Amino acid sequence: MAETEMLAVVALLQDFPELGLVRGQVGTVVEDLASGVYEVEFCDDDGRAYAMPSVKADQFMRLHHEPIHEAA
Repeated sequence: MAETEMLAVVALLQDFPELGLVRGQVGTVVEDLASGVYEVEFCDDDGRAYAMPSVKADQFMRLHHEPIHEAA
């Protein structure tokens, strides 16, 4: 599995009830903590961070805003 890039936009695949985060919540990868573990920042519409949990790569999916082109 490819490493997730810094500042990648991701969505949670599971709830984190202890943090008030639910499946589908969107955040930004801000730190590579260990192999397959990232710090993800969740912000409100005004840009204020409200959670920054450590999240395993299998607990989120990368979101893409542009087409992904593969070499033939």
